[in-house]
Amino acid sequence: MALIAPPYRAPHWLPGAHAQTIWPLAIKGTMPAYRRERWDTSDGDFIDLDWVGSPVAPACVVLFHGLEGSSRSHYARSLMRAVEAHGWCGVVVHFRGCSGEPNRLARAYHSGDSAEIDWVLRRLAAHVSAPIFVAGVSLGGNALLKWLGEQGTAAASVVRAAAAICAPIDLAAANVSLTRGFNRIYARHFLRSLIPTALAKHQRFPGLFDPARARVARSLGEFDDAVTAPLHGFAGADDYYARSSAKQFLGEIRLPTLLLHAANDPFLPLDALPPRTAIATAVELEIVAQGGHVGFVSAGMPGHLEWLPQRLLHFFETLLR
Repeated sequence: MALIAPPYRAPHWLPGAHAQTIWPLAIKGTMPAYRRERWDTSDGDFIDLDWVGSPVAPACVVLFHGLEGSSRSHYARSLMRAVEAHGWCGVVVHFRGCSGEPNRLARAYHSGDSAEIDWVLRRLAAHVSAPIFVAGVSLGGNALLKWLGEQGTAAASVVRAAAAICAPIDLAAANVSLTRGFNRIYARHFLRSLIPTALAKHQRFPGLFDPARARVARSLGEFDDAVTAPLHGFAGADDYYARSSAKQFLGEIRLPTLLLHAANDPFLPLDALPPRTAIATAVELEIVAQGGHVGFVSAGMPGHLEWLPQRLLHFFETLLR
């Protein structure tokens, strides 16, 4: 059955960006019946993938999660439940260290790791016979868009179409936004897991960064400057943001791609998006008035999270047909 995706309308009982961002954590619903698969990487590390649906399904949806996300995240649960109900297969790809077990190497993951995206998607394409559609949420969306721009027309030999949801395509602007007002609560939330993980990593790999700077980081920018940048070959946070932001790659994308953003997303202000003339024609830019950061709650209280999966599957199904 073909899916229909009506325009998004935030429920009247859930006003404002912060409520729309936070409330999904309370209604994320049941976990899909994932099947876990572990892949060893060529550099001696591993990643974990959580699968749903039949391996002989007519299409496969790949999801790259956001910062400190996983297959347990609300958007992953809702999308994978919808994928399975639609008769397709799906897989949540965990970035290194995000599947519940520390990864083996000093490196972790970051917003511009398009090389990892490339390796994962090409391996999937070699083993999945069905057409592959790929989605990236927040950090995963930025890394995916960067890969799409770098690959240009070559991306079509790997996947059929892509979607990026609430991607912080201007990392410097996103960092500034997360230092202001109530937005600082989101940065603190991430730092509560990022800092202990980094300190544990330093115990295993001493000398690669300054643990004292990591311990006192009060913003994502300070953490990225102290930890993310030195672990992944950047000169500092500014260099990391400049080289990893997907904004500069949007004009080179040639694969059909949905770029979905909420105008009230607290992680990235609307004025940080590039003009439409700087975005390739293959990219469908959809800006909805509300929704927060990867929220998109629908219906009467307590609401549900079905709009975003429906929108993505509608986009992918149209291209499949």
